[in-house]
Amino acid sequence: MLRNQVMFAMNFKIRLFMILWLAGFAGVLSFLLVDLTKLLAQLPTPAGTETFQVTPAIKILSLIQPAVLLSVAVLIGVALGSKVGLLSPVAEAAARKEHLSSALKPQIIPGFTGGLLGSIGVILNWLLWKPFLPPEFVLRSVELNKLLPLPTRLLYGGITEELLLRWGVMTLLVWAAWRLFQKGQDRPQKGYFIGAIVISSVIFGLGHLPFVFAIAPYASVALILYVIVGNSIFGLIAGYLFWKKGLESAMIAHMLVHIVMLAAIFFGL
Repeated sequence: MLRNQVMFAMNFKIRLFMILWLAGFAGVLSFLLVDLTKLLAQLPTPAGTETFQVTPAIKILSLIQPAVLLSVAVLIGVALGSKVGLLSPVAEAAARKEHLSSALKPQIIPGFTGGLLGSIGVILNWLLWKPFLPPEFVLRSVELNKLLPLPTRLLYGGITEELLLRWGVMTLLVWAAWRLFQKGQDRPQKGYFIGAIVISSVIFGLGHLPFVFAIAPYASVALILYVIVGNSIFGLIAGYLFWKKGLESAMIAHMLVHIVMLAAIFFGL
């Protein structure tokens, strides 16, 4: 009996890993839809520098790093998530071969609500900081956003980034605090979740800085603060949704934010 239970638990975790990894890898693959030649043409380059040629081999090789990071994040979440009460209800229902609708329904309204609030926060942050940002950054960021296809926004932004930041980083932070300060006893305290939400949100903001430095090599303090604050705003919402409702609610919210941002760009905000 015990052996059967162990085998069932192991098979469940393997199926859960594969379901989440395949969902996240779809986001990684969606970067093949991005026209890297046009994207690189928007970046500032020193005078006399030759145009970098993007070959199919280079595009495929560029997928290796995010695929490795995705694998690590999914493994962390599968191994530690249930121990601290951070779950992916829909993926777990699929891994158990149960009906998905009952797992998804409780996450839809919170996900859309969080997405709307996050969209408002991101747009207001942009309008507030825009007068203080370098004009070349404003122009380039708008043009670069137009080059990012909707499937990439939804799959990578909505799914892969949530697996990396929430399922991986946030889960690890909660588990580490729980093991260090509570010695693994009972359930993690509320403060550990709040701290993990804040830290993972700041990490999400910091993770956008390399791309910003590529657009504006001499980034101002205002620009750096804008990027960190703007991305952290939504990270707080997504982290709360993950904690209280489940990973898929954060994914829904993230997808909606990208849709609203695309509409905002279309209307010239």
